[in-house]
Amino acid sequence: MRTTIDITLKQTGKAIDALSEATPGLSRQKIKDAMAKGACWWTHKGKRLRLRRATKELKPGIRLQLYYDETVLARKPEEPVLLEDLGRYTVWFKPHGLLAQGSQWGDHCSLLRLAEVRLERPCHLIHRLDADAAGLMLIAHDPKAAGALSQRFSDRAMTKHYKARVSGLMDTQDQLVDAPVEGKPAISRVSTLEIDEFEQTSLVQVSIETGRKHQIRRHLAGLGHPIIGDHLYGKAAGLPLQLLAFHLEFDCPLNKRKMVLELPTELDALKQN
Repeated sequence: MRTTIDITLKQTGKAIDALSEATPGLSRQKIKDAMAKGACWWTHKGKRLRLRRATKELKPGIRLQLYYDETVLARKPEEPVLLEDLGRYTVWFKPHGLLAQGSQWGDHCSLLRLAEVRLERPCHLIHRLDADAAGLMLIAHDPKAAGALSQRFSDRAMTKHYKARVSGLMDTQDQLVDAPVEGKPAISRVSTLEIDEFEQTSLVQVSIETGRKHQIRRHLAGLGHPIIGDHLYGKAAGLPLQLLAFHLEFDCPLNKRKMVLELPTELDALKQN
């Protein structure tokens, strides 16, 4: 079941009562569950925010929106791994299938929300990683830290290395790929780490200077070597997208130190044989 409810309260009352009256086909328990998972929104002081508390008293004129999708709400993502707590930001391993942040349909399957619940601290997104991909991500815990670290990404002052298992035998060293992505400049550098002649696959390292949507996936597919498990630019393979963000290196604007972050070996599903 998938439905969207958009109502404006005509009288003071609890959020759950207003939504229950507007959605007779949904039980109160299902509505509460959807609210707790971030699928309900309200407009407060000109801002559109998630409303999780079902018993919240609301005044007339408040707009409520519920985005209910049974499939989305039933998802149970793999838990992320906290790798390091640096105070104003934390370093995480995001597994395959976990969103960086939520959508209007909920945020319980997002790293941002799971980090917020586990740490009981404010969490701010710094950068993104495809839901299909896995690897290192940073989460900030105050707006100034988020802004400073995001600027490092915007200024291309972050060294970002990825590994990918691709189809076919690819033998290349520091190959520059600069095909535009959606009309915008995009630069990737590709080097082969390992070739598997039996499986007819190759393990490559990709370093990116820009961060366009699906940049690595598009560039490798454009070379004739789509990533294994890429259902968008290659073909499904019965396993997750074989793309891993394993290295971040940058001059930290907060602690004034050079940071070199590497994914632990035990979390590296694409390590060389």
